[in-house]
Amino acid sequence: MNPRFEVPSEAFSAIQNVDIDRIASMEESQLRALLPCLVRMSLCAPLDVSSAWVDGRKQVLRVLSGLEVVNSIVALLSVDFNALEQDARKELQLRTKLGESENLSTAHIQHGLALEFERSDPARRLRILISELLFVSSQIRDPTDFVHRPCELFESEVYMEEVSDVLCIAQAELPILLKMPKIAEALLRMKFGPLLLCRLIANVPDSFYQVCKSLIVSGEKQDEETTGGRRRTEVLRMLSRMNPSQALTIRALAVEQCRLPGLAVHLSLDHKLGGTEQERLSDVIGFVSGLLLGSNSQVRNWFSQFIRSGQKHKYSLSSSPLHALRKHLLLQLKVIAPPGDGHNDLSERQVVQASALIRLYCALKGIAGMKFTEEETRQLLHLLTSHPCPTPAGIRFISLGLCMLLACPLLISQEEEKIVIKWINWLVGEGPRFERESGVSSSFSEMLLLIAIHFHANQVQAILDLVCSTLGMKIHIRPNSLARISLMFMQEIFTEQVVTAHAVTVPVTPALSGSVAGFLPVHCLYHLLKNRSFAKNKVPVKDWIYKQICNTTAPLHPLLPPLLEVFVNSVVVPTQVGARQFRNSPLTEREILSVFKSSSVSLVRTSVSEAVMEVDGADRTSGLTAQLLMLYYVLLYEDCLLNNMKHLVLNNEQPHSYSSKLMPQIPIKYLLHQCQKQQHNFTGLYPALLRLLATHYPHLCLVEEWLGEEMEEEESGGRQGVMVMERCKVSCTPEKLKSSLQEVTHNPSQAILLLEALNHRQPHHLMEYADVVVTSLCGLLQDDIPRKVKEMVVQLWRRLNTIMPRKLRVNTVNALTITKPVAPYTEEDITLDPLIVLRCDTRVFRCPPVLDIVLKILLAYMAASRAYLSAYLQRTPNISRRNTETTTNPLPSDQEREELKGALVATQESAAIQILLEICLPFTSEKTTESKLSVIREVQCQVCSLLHQMFIADPYLAKLVHFHGYSSELLPVAVAGIPSMHICLDFIPELLSQPQQDKQIFAIELVSHLCLQYALPKSLSVARLTVNVMSTLLAVLPEEKLSQFFLPTLPALIRICQAFPPMYEDVTSLLIQIGRMVSSQMAANDMSTTHTETSFSHDYLSLKENAKLQIAQKNRDRELRSAVAKTFHDIVQLAVVNKKVF
Repeated sequence: MNPRFEVPSEAFSAIQNVDIDRIASMEESQLRALLPCLVRMSLCAPLDVSSAWVDGRKQVLRVLSGLEVVNSIVALLSVDFNALEQDARKELQLRTKLGESENLSTAHIQHGLALEFERSDPARRLRILISELLFVSSQIRDPTDFVHRPCELFESEVYMEEVSDVLCIAQAELPILLKMPKIAEALLRMKFGPLLLCRLIANVPDSFYQVCKSLIVSGEKQDEETTGGRRRTEVLRMLSRMNPSQALTIRALAVEQCRLPGLAVHLSLDHKLGGTEQERLSDVIGFVSGLLLGSNSQVRNWFSQFIRSGQKHKYSLSSSPLHALRKHLLLQLKVIAPPGDGHNDLSERQVVQASALIRLYCALKGIAGMKFTEEETRQLLHLLTSHPCPTPAGIRFISLGLCMLLACPLLISQEEEKIVIKWINWLVGEGPRFERESGVSSSFSEMLLLIAIHFHANQVQAILDLVCSTLGMKIHIRPNSLARISLMFMQEIFTEQVVTAHAVTVPVTPALSGSVAGFLPVHCLYHLLKNRSFAKNKVPVKDWIYKQICNTTAPLHPLLPPLLEVFVNSVVVPTQVGARQFRNSPLTEREILSVFKSSSVSLVRTSVSEAVMEVDGADRTSGLTAQLLMLYYVLLYEDCLLNNMKHLVLNNEQPHSYSSKLMPQIPIKYLLHQCQKQQHNFTGLYPALLRLLATHYPHLCLVEEWLGEEMEEEESGGRQGVMVMERCKVSCTPEKLKSSLQEVTHNPSQAILLLEALNHRQPHHLMEYADVVVTSLCGLLQDDIPRKVKEMVVQLWRRLNTIMPRKLRVNTVNALTITKPVAPYTEEDITLDPLIVLRCDTRVFRCPPVLDIVLKILLAYMAASRAYLSAYLQRTPNISRRNTETTTNPLPSDQEREELKGALVATQESAAIQILLEICLPFTSEKTTESKLSVIREVQCQVCSLLHQMFIADPYLAKLVHFHGYSSELLPVAVAGIPSMHICLDFIPELLSQPQQDKQIFAIELVSHLCLQYALPKSLSVARLTVNVMSTLLAVLPEEKLSQFFLPTLPALIRICQAFPPMYEDVTSLLIQIGRMVSSQMAANDMSTTHTETSFSHDYLSLKENAKLQIAQKNRDRELRSAVAKTFHDIVQLAVVNKKVF
């Protein structure tokens, strides 16, 4: 195409912005394409009638007046366009009906269409051009079906300018008939159509975006595969040269529609988007990287397909956009790479661009499947093995270079292998200097070490994951392609002995947290521990682990919990090396306690605290993160030890175990609460920590206790009054608090002020008052102590319980015990026998605030007892039962041991419940109390609340307690106060079937109270069963046992009838039967007595004894008959006298 027909970008910019001054200063050759627009602009009536535009039109007329060709354009405007449009529409309709395959309007022309166009007048010219355009447009069925349409009029370069003028005038005057998108598709299929389209758009600049979008949307997915795609790319490139400011818009539109990828590449290469060539090349890298590494998978697949198909084209590579792209990228490689053939230094300015270029080539290779040429391979390897500056960008460049060598192993040929080995050895030596001078804690040394670890463990997939995460892309790498690099690492650079020995010499990461990115020493140690490399090679790793724990901060690094898990596993479970076994050394107790000595809640004893000061490397300011990790280590060690104990004992191994004095010195509950409050900082640690504590220390994870502490914390945090702040300023010492509590009966105000001030302090500031609080509990049992003082002391005890529960509970039990032992009870003593808690002063059972403490302690130690017994079974496994036939006392099986443990726990808990129920019985002095707001009432509520929790946790416990039985006097209290008593309805039939009469009586009384409390269909069926059982027993019980059975059970019938009126009939029938039987027995006894008195007896003593028995039986019968009459009377009263007659 002749470039003189193209529209200059300056001319298009001037006409688009209507810059009259620039238009006036242009030459005729530049204005020629814009003359149709300028003629219409000067001759047509304008909408803008301002003086500025009037002057502008005059200036345009002056420009046009000197051009002769303007006359022919003016003549075109004098045509009757209305008639022309009507004729064109008629022709279009006729063509649609006839379905013509050729243009009949111009087919009869004898001398050719071009000559006819030259000889015709303006109107005829317009008709010919419109007819041809409409005909070509009608033949286009599918925009992607590209067929060249020969037309003499649009293929003659001589008539190019005249055709352009006619086309522009026709489209401007008939915009509805000649729509720009359709004209564009028609011109696309003609020889000089692209030039005509550019000139047409230059005269209608507002249609630029519309035409470009239409061409792109109708384009092909891969433009280089079809002629139509290449033609569209050519047209859009011409349009972008005509309007360079819209090149980025056209490129973005092509990417958005996933069409014409070659166009996007050409636009990036054709147009300078910056001031220099370097900036232009950088933009190309950024654009192509965005396509391949962006989040839009559709765009990524579209461009990858362009790369793959571009390598298969058979036509000249010089015209291929892919070839042009590779040429530019290779030029960028040569610009960035340092001069020379050796390992030359890379300037700091080029490091960032080199990193971006490496990622781009990895994406082209791994995602798009591009095959490197020899020149590209040589330049890439030269760039990768260069030496950057010790900066963060330099570390990033080296990390990317290592990953590219693994992602593209074909870069390393046999000739270049020595260069790569020399470069990696340089990295090993320069790693510490880079880390020191750059100030970055994560260096490439850790990555090198980690790669070597994975190669030794044959964990190729882990290496591939490492490469993908570092490059930031998911690429496919064949594992067998890494064979040569694997040999390089394992034989030439890093042997396993070197790796393990070097790993522990790497300094720990200071202030390691989740915000420290990159590959760190902890990654290397984790994988070495996971592979048991330290134990195999006898390399001690304990000190490195301890130092790294001490150098941690929040937020927690996600790899630290797994690191401790593999470390503990390597300590407990030995590593088999041939016939020998090796294991890593555990942390010592001094090292463990040294982390907690600086805690806000330090429970470490003074003697131990002085000893831990001598621990090498102990951090004096170990923070919360280090303490939580050390707690997790201890709990994990205990858990792993118990889980593997059976295997260890089978192998006659004696693993190291920590003493029982270690755990009480760790503020477990305080640390767990802090971890709970900052879960966002300890996301990966809190669930595992909570699981271990709930398994081995459930008495520190009581749900009710936690909920109460949270509510109390919210309430204490909300009190911000001025008076509260003033009270908090009261100075208080343990001695002052002790003296004020001793004088509380005479002067309670001083104690109240001190206690209120203490209750507003943080719990860890109250530890020095713990002994005073515990010793004062016995004094609070007196009746003359104000209730407010008791509650405030108990509140202070609860706050102390949040930070030092174990020590506080033991001291409290020893302080309240009524019979002091020879030596104070230890935590182990109370755990083995939780009933020690209830062997306290009887006044505790009538002091509700202190009783609340005792009940919480009881719950905790019962949970601790269950955990202790479970741990004991794991700690002392039953290995084997050899020679059980010859052994007199064979060892019990695991199932038998579990059953014995369950029986022991059930016995302890049922005994505790029986004691608590007896507490609810009123003393002699309390039986006269009629007020419902009494101390005994409050105690009963506390006990019933505790029993409800225990029954819900273990329903079998409720069955066990009720089969043992308790005082019938407590049944109303238990049924009304324990919401879970309805579960007794499930086992009452079984209780009624017991042979013991006292259990049957207890069951009937229990049923009556349950019916009153839970008037349910199930209760009604149980009540019917109860009445039937009583009817059956009436027929089978001997005479002397009738009164013993029915006297206590008759009142239960009244309660049953009160709950279920339909039972009146059955109960009345039963009472009538009892009354008749008693009356008949009494009549029979009277006759027997009369006969005995008249008869002669030789045994006077025997006669006298029989008379006494008969009199006693008469009295019981009379009592039973009276009870039956009273029961019947009460039932009648309920049925008739009641306000609600059923």
